[in-house]
Amino acid sequence: MLVALAGGVGAAKFLRGLLRVHDPDDLVVVGNTADDLRMHGLAISPDLDSVAYTLAGLADEERGWGLAGETWTVREALVRLGEPGWFALGDRDLATHLLRTRLLHEGATLTQATAELCRRLRVPVRLLPMSDQRVETRVEVDGPDGPEDLGFQEYWVGRQARDPVRRVRFEGVEDARPAPGVLEAVAEARGIVLCPSNPVVSIAPILAVPGIRQAIRAAPCRVVAVTPIVGGAPVRGMADKLLPAWGAEVSARGVAGLYAGLADAFVLDAVDAAQAAAVAGLGLAPVVVPTLMRTVEDAAALAKAALDAL
Repeated sequence: MLVALAGGVGAAKFLRGLLRVHDPDDLVVVGNTADDLRMHGLAISPDLDSVAYTLAGLADEERGWGLAGETWTVREALVRLGEPGWFALGDRDLATHLLRTRLLHEGATLTQATAELCRRLRVPVRLLPMSDQRVETRVEVDGPDGPEDLGFQEYWVGRQARDPVRRVRFEGVEDARPAPGVLEAVAEARGIVLCPSNPVVSIAPILAVPGIRQAIRAAPCRVVAVTPIVGGAPVRGMADKLLPAWGAEVSARGVAGLYAGLADAFVLDAVDAAQAAAVAGLGLAPVVVPTLMRTVEDAAALAKAALDAL
């Protein structure tokens, strides 16, 4: 069994490639849920949905997120009624959130609701939330009128990451527990992969759930991490705004430093080959390969390189 820790779009693209070189029946994906939010009364899990949609072959390849063939009639109607429209919920996407919300209202856990959604969407892997308890990424920023404490989606989507970041924290994580099956999967894994996701707001929340980091350290297998930073910039997203607030350099070397003591190997892009020695100095075996995933074949080649490091 292979276990992958995953955030959103970058992880989803990597995992799609991984399924070209690894049996989906032997893959457990642990998804970040600290980005989850409530909007219009609906329970929304953006990272879980990005992985599910992509692996089910339903994602919008051109836009890079959401469902293919999406329309926006409900969103436009909500805006006309004076409701917020900054978080774009498409008409087809709403069906996912309506079903998840109903299942949770009827007493299902997030783990159970995710499993049912994956069954109906025909997701070929086992997708687990990191926890059934609520954990929320909060971003403290220097806003236009002084310090503000924002939910992650408000910072990233609503404010488009414009505000300087002072601090990132995971509210509620101290009281969270790993979702059922997470620790068992880690203990039985033949290899663990930290996907090319934002290390601060995608991977760190998973590792912050009490018991998960410790289980990975104790796992009788190798751990490989894949960089989301190429040439000193994130492939997508806002990691460059968050890494300094997390005390890390915006570089492949900086990300490797966050995984030192946890991972055994670190995959970095050929553009950053000069940083391989610094990565090795952190105690991680450097793997230098092209990491940009322009096609599913690129993603498969990257996934193969990661697997070879296990």
